[in-house]
Amino acid sequence: MDQDFETYLREKKIDPDLYRKGDQGQFDEFKTLFHQMHPNSFTSQKLFLINQIRRTYPLALEVKSDTESKTPKAKPRIQPRIKK
Repeated sequence: MDQDFETYLREKKIDPDLYRKGDQGQFDEFKTLFHQMHPNSFTSQKLFLINQIRRTYPLALEVKSDTESKTPKAKPRIQPRIKK
């Protein structure tokens, strides 16, 4: 599984650009470690730190379009079959 570190950060709702600018040393260290192990192992080992980083460098929320923000439609009612 070959995954880019910045894509991984976005999946974890961390802004990679803010993180790089805010803590270049830790960003480079984590990037190196990330490429040396499986993403799940990296997450397991750094989960507590990832949560702190997520709070410090949150990924900006995407604006939903009008069609996405509407409430979902009600499900149709299924009429029972009348036996004759």
